[in-house]
Amino acid sequence: MQVGPNTSTLIDGWMEAGRGADTVLITATDTPWTAAQLHGAVCDVAARLAHIGIGRHDRILMVLDDTPAFPAAFLGAMRIGAVPVPVNFLARPDDFGYYLDDSSAVAAIIDHGFLDVVGPQVAARSQVRLIVANGTPPAGADSLDEWMASRAGEVAPVDVRGEDTAFWLYSSGSTGAPKAVVHRHEGVAGINELYAIPVLGINENDVTFSSTKMFHAYGLGNGLSFPLWAGATAVYLTGRPTPDRLLERVATHRPSLLFSVPALYNAMLAEPGFDDIDWSTVRHGVSAAEALQPEVWRQFHDRTGIEILDGIGSTEMLHIYCSNRAGAVQTGTSGTPVDGYEIVIRDEDGELCKPGEAGEMWVKGSTALSLYWNQPERTAAKIRDGWFLTGDRYSETEDGYYVYQGRVDDMMKIGGLWVSPIEIENRLVEHEAVREAAVVAVDIDNRSRIKAFLILDEGHEGSTTFTAELQDWCRAALQRYQFPHVVEYVDDFPRTATGKIQRFKLR
Repeated sequence: MQVGPNTSTLIDGWMEAGRGADTVLITATDTPWTAAQLHGAVCDVAARLAHIGIGRHDRILMVLDDTPAFPAAFLGAMRIGAVPVPVNFLARPDDFGYYLDDSSAVAAIIDHGFLDVVGPQVAARSQVRLIVANGTPPAGADSLDEWMASRAGEVAPVDVRGEDTAFWLYSSGSTGAPKAVVHRHEGVAGINELYAIPVLGINENDVTFSSTKMFHAYGLGNGLSFPLWAGATAVYLTGRPTPDRLLERVATHRPSLLFSVPALYNAMLAEPGFDDIDWSTVRHGVSAAEALQPEVWRQFHDRTGIEILDGIGSTEMLHIYCSNRAGAVQTGTSGTPVDGYEIVIRDEDGELCKPGEAGEMWVKGSTALSLYWNQPERTAAKIRDGWFLTGDRYSETEDGYYVYQGRVDDMMKIGGLWVSPIEIENRLVEHEAVREAAVVAVDIDNRSRIKAFLILDEGHEGSTTFTAELQDWCRAALQRYQFPHVVEYVDDFPRTATGKIQRFKLR
């Protein structure tokens, strides 16, 4: 399905392809939404935004959960050439002020449930128009609900080129303060034509369900771009994606494509009732955000029969660009490059690494960001001659699979030797008592030492004796220096919106 360069016309492409205006596009909401309903709502939002004076290149902050309001606002804004900027609704109050100021937003579309946190930040900026979704707005604000039911009729999308700015996404902040990532219209075509169709085989009979919210690049593809492009149905979930709620959605809405992250796949395995779920409709599981540990893959496959296709993507590249394929999964790897992307591994001097040698992954493809907004030095440091420097440390196997070694900043130098935290973490979670592990380097008596933060399964407790057992467990399978000198037992880790562990906070 081709929709041209304009991302806002994803819904038009569906309608023009003759799949039926009454076909359900979005389910698991109070009332299922059809293609015709979403198309009408997109045009309604576009018309009302234009009516209040919002136009081309104006930024609109979106603080929305996964409901039909999200695609209506996102596509409606782009239909008039405005730039939607969805952000994490779980951010801190000051973060929302930062997003508003950094983006110079002229309007903010806020879910009613987030008004207590975001509302004061908007009110402190008189130039920002407040629009409230999924509830009654306060005095002086506009109602997105009313807009979406105003029946404005067809609103023609503005003409755009593939290289024009379509939307912004803020990086998750796994390595520091969020940065505004500017994406082009052509990027959406890329993630569909390069990844969703050839790797997943997505089609109009599919039902997608993503634990990652649409304000994040991974969730935006899973819940909006992919189903609209392919004519599939999207299952939405509002609120926190806890493992019990994810299992409930699988049981009641029978997705065929399940998108999640390692932490939640692991958490679902530990959930009572996991083995009572009928997994027969799920033909692919997909994992991203961070490396999927082999033990989690094996347990999930053994108990469901489903191959999880682990891959690597990023906010800057919009979705997955290196992935395992069905029937050819190599656990402990991020797979092979998706056709249409180029990947190289370079050392600290920028020289190409040989197979087996570790270095930074560089990637090139049509879905890459244009720039980091208002950060020219960061842009110059991370984009070189069309290559994006990912900050991820990888090695390539002899048969072309890529093995994650950790973030470049997460590598540990212990006793003069470079040590990857991933190998130690993978070994630790193979122990029957360990559910999750995060390994960092810490300074002890002016010496760099390895520290492991561990979440244990129920029925197990940390102790000095158990720590010694885990140290021996690592020594038995790894190099003599690849074991945690210190272990701390915790209930959870600091994480990004996708569940990625924020190791810089642990350090």
